[in-house]
Amino acid sequence: MIVARELSVEIGDRRLLSPVSFTVGSGEKVGLVGRNGAGKSTLLNVVLNLRTDHVRVGGEVVIHGRVGYLPQTPVPNGLGVEPIGLSHVLSARGIDRLDQEMNDARHKMAESPTTETIEEFTRLEEQFRDAGGYEAESEVARLADGLGLDQGLLLEDLESLSGGQRRRVDLMRVLYEQPEVMVLDEPTNHLDTSAKRWLFDELGKFSGTVLVISHDLPLLDRAIDKVLALRDGVLREYRGNYSKFVQLDEARRVLEEKTAAQQDREIARLSSLADSMRAQTEKRARLAKVLDRRVDKLREERVEVSRAERAVTFRLPSPPRSGDVPLRAEGLAVRYDETQVLRNAQLITRRGDRIVIVGRNGAGKSSLLRCLAGVQVPQAGAIHLGTNVTVGYFAQEHEQLDDSKTVFDHLANSTVVGDVQRRALLGAFGLKGSAAFQSPGTLSGGERAKLALAILAASKANVLLLDEPTNNLDPASVDALGRMMGVWEGTIIAVSHERAFIEALQPTHAVLLPEEYFDLWRDEYMDLIERR
Repeated sequence: MIVARELSVEIGDRRLLSPVSFTVGSGEKVGLVGRNGAGKSTLLNVVLNLRTDHVRVGGEVVIHGRVGYLPQTPVPNGLGVEPIGLSHVLSARGIDRLDQEMNDARHKMAESPTTETIEEFTRLEEQFRDAGGYEAESEVARLADGLGLDQGLLLEDLESLSGGQRRRVDLMRVLYEQPEVMVLDEPTNHLDTSAKRWLFDELGKFSGTVLVISHDLPLLDRAIDKVLALRDGVLREYRGNYSKFVQLDEARRVLEEKTAAQQDREIARLSSLADSMRAQTEKRARLAKVLDRRVDKLREERVEVSRAERAVTFRLPSPPRSGDVPLRAEGLAVRYDETQVLRNAQLITRRGDRIVIVGRNGAGKSSLLRCLAGVQVPQAGAIHLGTNVTVGYFAQEHEQLDDSKTVFDHLANSTVVGDVQRRALLGAFGLKGSAAFQSPGTLSGGERAKLALAILAASKANVLLLDEPTNNLDPASVDALGRMMGVWEGTIIAVSHERAFIEALQPTHAVLLPEEYFDLWRDEYMDLIERR
């Protein structure tokens, strides 16, 4: 159970949350919804007491029960005693540490079988058994199979895993923990359709409390029974799933408009009546003052109509014209230790092409994009850029962002001249006000994605390399991104699991991995987008 009392949150001069009290009851499945930048992830951090210096918090939050947390951004090297997936998962119950201590105690007991060493090994072995250590292998295997993760990858270094593989490992950890309260920030990022269905079923069977941020509408419809909606600093509670929330929220806004209109008519009528009485008899003048007080009271009590969600629109400038063949790749090979990811990948672009890289997690999609962007050097092969080509790269984890710089500073060396123009560009991508002076590390995942898009817009790139650009974006922003890319005149090479975005992109070609097959786009490839 999570209980918040008069909770308020501020960053700089911006109020993210006006004082509010709410409860997430035992066994409830609650979705926290709102546009990118509304403050959802910050609110989760406040609830979990993961606060940073720049956030001012009022009120209090009390959590009853053990908490399992899935952050939006993975913890580097994990939380286990070793930087591998299995240790990271087992650390949720402390089994990796107990296993290591038990092995040390076993060696000591073998060297010197005293009462003390035997008792120490026995104590650790009991803790290991009580924590489920002897069943761990089968439980971890079940979770890996459900999420579609090759069990062999659990023995690999976490830093060598793709974004989708790492997301699955982090999900395995929080599910294996079996907490009483589960807090999940964008759990379906990088997941294919089958993994999402399995996760929906797991959350449905989970008997504890769930508080989840997600822009995945099927998850919110299938897995939750209450919505907390954060908008313009106000948190409202709605019973039911996401679809029910949309209906109730619109009905509430319509009622507010109707009530406010009635109040305005009454205020106008009484004001007019009072004005007509002022210049008449002394008795009528006194009555006018009474009416004035009634008007003042009505104005104080007037219903404030919630603003409707504004449509989201993004815009990229028209790109400079490139040569007929902007980019060509030949024989690219990438290896990580003993794992060969790419062997002989190749592709050729024509100006205006939309190329989608399709393949399962770990097949080398991100590695191929990094090589094309020049941020990773392949072990073999070559990349050739055509005439008048400027490449813009949208990294999956936004590695191009520098937390030592402000949002505004990220545009300092761009083609956008002047502070006013840079502010306008940031505002066009939803980064307004004090957000310009924040570090990217203080932004939500959706806001970081929008900053990366703003940087692309300022670069005047005519070849865009996009690695999961829709991750962390709210549905309205995903639609806006698809519309923008669908009409842009440059060349695009993209990796995405978002079907709607790929449809809006109108692909011309596909690169199939791990087959390393470059082909004209076929409608049947769309099914592979969601089956990663």
